Amino acid sequence: MTAATVPLRVSIVMPCLNEAETVATCVAKARAWLSSSGTDGEVLVVDNGSTDGSAALATAAGARVVHERRRGYGNAYLRGFAEASGDIIVMGDADNTYDFSRLDELLKPLGDGSDMVLGNRFTGGITPGAMPWAHRYIGSPIINLIIRRFIGLRVGDSQSGFRAFTRDAYERLRLRSGGMELASEMIVNAAREGLQVAEVPAPYNVRLGESKLNTVRDGWRHLRFLLVSAPNFLFVLPGLALVGMGLAVTTISFLAPSGIEIGSL
Repeated sequence: MTAATVPLRVSIVMPCLNEAETVATCVAKARAWLSSSGTDGEVLVVDNGSTDGSAALATAAGARVVHERRRGYGNAYLRGFAEASGDIIVMGDADNTYDFSRLDELLKPLGDGSDMVLGNRFTGGITPGAMPWAHRYIGSPIINLIIRRFIGLRVGDSQSGFRAFTRDAYERLRLRSGGMELASEMIVNAAREGLQVAEVPAPYNVRLGESKLNTVRDGWRHLRFLLVSAPNFLFVLPGLALVGMGLAVTTISFLAPSGIEIGSL
């Protein structure tokens, strides 16, 4: 999508916590896209308490920098979304894992009528070493399955941090989460609101600098949010466990007709 097709203002929002190695590069790529596409817009960096000079580097690269003292992925984005002036909002990390020079591909579905677009890392290509093994083969597939089965939204990469959505969609999402679970909240609320969600391939690159992700902690935050948001899921798991136990007891009883004591299981 370019200014020639949809002449709307675009806000590119990046949360930032000690990303001195990459934030200027990300800002430069985003600003270059705005210029080359002829799109009216802004690059908005939300500094979340950096101590390595990230905010100054982002400002020098041409971004508008705002500060959010409450730590957290969600808190940084909530501040950025509230500050954004665009008709369309793009979100992506300031660690150079996403390519801000390829926004045409991300934004095109919005011009075709979608309300939100996710950059799918699995179809876009994941650079070796860019995603922890547990995230790629355990965490993400499980969360994607839960969202498809119990939330009813068929997406292939629900945890992608590279997204775009209209201002109307943002207002309807009514986001509140202050942590990593904001990504899941966006998906759940989009499904509840009946928003049209599209996906496009988005390459995922190795980040520079220290990762802020914690596999166990962040995975649990996503799962906990989904448990609360999809009560059917909350009851189905214990139900399946009880059915499995019942089948096991029945099978053992059948194979041992002389009887067994349940207390011995």
